[in-house]
Amino acid sequence: QVQLVESGGGLVQTGGSLRLSCAASGPTFSRYAMGWFRQAPGKERDFVARISRSAGDTFYADSVKGRFTISRDNGRSTVYLQMNSLKPEDTALYYCAAQDLGVAFTTTLGYDYWGQGTQVTVAS
Repeated sequence: QVQLVESGGGLVQTGGSLRLSCAASGPTFSRYAMGWFRQAPGKERDFVARISRSAGDTFYADSVKGRFTISRDNGRSTVYLQMNSLKPEDTALYYCAAQDLGVAFTTTLGYDYWGQGTQVTVAS
C-alpha cells in the first residue's frame, strides 16, 4: 500500500505558475503509474494528467495540454505537476493518485490510492 501527500497549492494570479508535488511513502513507488486529477466545487473529479511507471509516457487532458507538465522522480518517490499560464477555470482541489493494476487512466476508477488534495486558486 502507498500513501500520497500533495503540496504546492496556493493562490496565484491569472497567467501565473505553480508546481505541485506528491510524495509517496513505501519502497515501491516505481511500480505505480501516477495521475493528477482535480475537482472544483460542485463538480466531478476530472482527469488532468498521467505518467507511466518509467516516465516514458505522459498523457494530458485537452484543457491543460501545452500548459501543464507531469513528471516524476522515482528516486525521490515524488510526482510533480508544473502548471503554467494558469486560468481561473483551473481553480480546484488537485489530487494525485497511484495506479497499480488498472488499465483505464482517465477515470478515477483506474486508480487505487489517493492523496488528500491541495487547493489551487487562480484569481482573475
